[in-house]
Amino acid sequence: MIRQTYSYFDLRQIAASGQCFRMTENEPGQFTVISRGRVLTVSQEGDFFCFSCGEEEFPFWEEYFDLNADYGLIQAAVSPKDPYLQAAAKAGQGIRILRQDPWEMIITFVISQQKTIPMIREAVERLSARYGSPISGTEGRAFAFPTPDQLNQASVEQLLELKLGYRAKYIKRLCEDAVSKALDLDKLTRMSYGEAMSYLTGFYGIGVKVANCICLFGLHHIDAFPVDTWIQKILMREYYPRHPRRYAALPKSRLYPAIVQDFFGQYRGCAGVMQQYIFYYERFRNTVD
Repeated sequence: MIRQTYSYFDLRQIAASGQCFRMTENEPGQFTVISRGRVLTVSQEGDFFCFSCGEEEFPFWEEYFDLNADYGLIQAAVSPKDPYLQAAAKAGQGIRILRQDPWEMIITFVISQQKTIPMIREAVERLSARYGSPISGTEGRAFAFPTPDQLNQASVEQLLELKLGYRAKYIKRLCEDAVSKALDLDKLTRMSYGEAMSYLTGFYGIGVKVANCICLFGLHHIDAFPVDTWIQKILMREYYPRHPRRYAALPKSRLYPAIVQDFFGQYRGCAGVMQQYIFYYERFRNTVD
């Protein structure tokens, strides 16, 4: 058992931020987390945390939760000229960008298209239980996310049985590409943000939004700024009115990138954290899912 104190770290906020789907609250303040074939139970009371692991395993979870980064500096960087972002950053000040497995993020965010957060969680757990390996010490209660080889054993028909819909064909093709090394995961982890975006969007089923999610949550490119329908609504409501004439002249394909650059381009090295603040803030305010 490891006991530590951290500021700007809130398990419940991270679990609700839309970046991870294998983090479950067992009871108030206590969560079970599964990543890369490992299981952790972690509890929180204020700034005090208890991790159910030994000294030898703690560095893995320390990196997973990005605990060596100073998120206080990120909070301090929020412009006082942006009251909406200030409110969002304050509401989500415990969010950190997790360092998750890139392959798991590829499949997870392909699944995420047109699905709610609870539905994504269910789909990821079904895939893991059906095709992943049991995690040692859990007596068959927890399963690792399936590797490309394991998941490639599933046919499109079997994936459809897991309620994956049109995403089933994307997942099958991505598995085939990963097994053949056409999708080289080792190479992907060494790429810059721009290189990774160009690479990922070349694969069947991966568009710009999904690629940005993979970059932010799986490759830890903190400048990635995924724009889904929620973020689009925020950008239109909070930021479009500040330069309406200029934005009205832009085609839709350039509109959202322009707004993001104008208002979040200043946050080099932490723009993705700002995206998580506003995503979480909007979920919190609307109490959805």
